[in-house]
Amino acid sequence: MHTRRPGLVARLAGLIRGTFAGWLRSREESNPRAVYENAIAERAAQYRELKYAVAGILYMRNKLEAELDERRLELARTLEDLRRAVDRGDDPLALALVARKQDLLADLEHADRELASLRQEAEEAKTNLLRFRDEIRALEHEKGRTLASLANARARRRIQEALAGFSVDADMRALEAVREHAARLAGEGLLDRELAGGSGLDARLQRIREESRHEAAERELAELKRQLAARTLPGGAARTDLPLARAALAGA
Repeated sequence: MHTRRPGLVARLAGLIRGTFAGWLRSREESNPRAVYENAIAERAAQYRELKYAVAGILYMRNKLEAELDERRLELARTLEDLRRAVDRGDDPLALALVARKQDLLADLEHADRELASLRQEAEEAKTNLLRFRDEIRALEHEKGRTLASLANARARRRIQEALAGFSVDADMRALEAVREHAARLAGEGLLDRELAGGSGLDARLQRIREESRHEAAERELAELKRQLAARTLPGGAARTDLPLARAALAGA
């Protein structure tokens, strides 16, 4: 019994699939930005679809809440009509109103259960929507970090190639890439400092502290002058204390 060998068409199809997969992988590795952007765009489209579905659930919830309010008002009017019918002794009308009241109560009970289910479904849908949005944002942050890391790796590789004896043009391109990256990092650090100190709180706090130290020094100087003026010792002793006062002020 001979083992059946794969046909030529199947082998050719496998070869084409393997070749295409390798080519696609190579294109993806050479253009990671496009890969990330495609993944983000796909998730963004799914997010919009989910958002539309959640909006439908919220619409049904709000509509049912409005219907419940109307039924409660109708129940209140029915109870008032029933009271008047009983007061007037109109039993046929009273019986009809009792039946109407029972129907309204049954509808309200059913609507309350449906509304509770809709509310729970709406909360779960909103939670999933927020989680999906956070995943998209996380993917965008990952894209930035990955692209920056790849840029750094490529810059280092170009520098190594230049040092290994490649052309001056390649060396200059590598240096320009490194300089650009360093300038961007410096700009990001400056932006972070500007954002952190945008309110001017640190500067104002520093000025307040400096004013407080200055006022304390002035008070201490005034006190020392008062003490020196109040002394009744001979002039020589008073002059001896003056350097001590100056030293104390310098220490403040």
